[in-house]
Amino acid sequence: MNKKDNHKLKGVLLICLGAIIGVIVAFLLIKYTNLSEMLEITKTLTKNGTTVVEKGSISDSVEKVKDAVVMIRGYKNDTETSTGTGFVYKTDNKFGYIMTNQHVVEGIDKVILVTSDDKEIEGQILGGDEYLDLAVIRISKSNVKDVVEIGDSSTSKVGDIVFTIGSPMGYDYRGTVTSGILSGKDRMVSVSVSNSNTEDYVMKVLQTDAAINPGNSGGPLLNVNGEVIGINSMKLVQEEIEGMGFAIPIEYAMSHIDSLESGKAIEWPVLGISMINVGDTNTLYNNHLSVPANINSGVVVANITNDSGASKSELKVGDIIIAINGEKVSNTAYLRYELYKYKPGEKIEVTYFRNNKDNKTTVTLSSSKG
Repeated sequence: MNKKDNHKLKGVLLICLGAIIGVIVAFLLIKYTNLSEMLEITKTLTKNGTTVVEKGSISDSVEKVKDAVVMIRGYKNDTETSTGTGFVYKTDNKFGYIMTNQHVVEGIDKVILVTSDDKEIEGQILGGDEYLDLAVIRISKSNVKDVVEIGDSSTSKVGDIVFTIGSPMGYDYRGTVTSGILSGKDRMVSVSVSNSNTEDYVMKVLQTDAAINPGNSGGPLLNVNGEVIGINSMKLVQEEIEGMGFAIPIEYAMSHIDSLESGKAIEWPVLGISMINVGDTNTLYNNHLSVPANINSGVVVANITNDSGASKSELKVGDIIIAINGEKVSNTAYLRYELYKYKPGEKIEVTYFRNNKDNKTTVTLSSSKG
């Protein structure tokens, strides 16, 4: 063997030896370190004494919650007028309680729930609120197949895997699972209530790229452990927008659940004024009101209710409200968002524009219940 061949042989042997050492090192790293956990999803969950390890699939988490999810069919005069999704969030000695969106059950006189095994059950709507966009339905406990686990969206992080179970496009696609990531938190989205064409309210919501289509409304947004972190509520529907779904944080929903279960109207705080957006020039003109050319955001006071908090403050018709307790309000939707942070009876500071300068006054909030 000449010197050149000897060098080639040594090179081949070194390559083979390096490959063998590499395989051994990789095996030891995977076996005795947490490298394997870094290479795949390994979140765990426990239910009924069974531990599930999630490894690159959400199938076990789906199995955990699918029987707690129901399709909702709303009827008016025996005609189906709406479909959506709901989920059983608790039971007591007699009943199971299902959460969904208010817009799913708005205006119906009968609600039918379809369970995961295609059993149809008539439910009873206990209560709902259009600003929360939440409603509670009750069924007999004997018809409950399973109950979800309530999570906490505040501990979730942007980029976490999430999934939904729902009934997009109605009955034929019930039980559809879609997944994605938590795309954003604390998103401020303007919404309409009572099918109005105006932006009535602003909701602070979770954003996801998991597919949410008509029929998914009211269904759960779940983390990889199968815990509910939100209630799917809306989707931006524009040709140029895709993959932006929104959900109400579950802890916000649960903070109002007692009132919804009891059928009591949510007691919202009231300023005691009629409002017009600064940019709504036609309505302002029809009410013989105007705003300075340099003012492009805020809410104009169009009328003041007698014996209200506003009537006992320094506010006057024509004033332009620009902030509540220092937080800017650009329109009526944002004014309601800031206002609804408080309770009837509380005092707030209202900043308003009049006579080319900012002014402040204190208003004691009254109640929407009158």
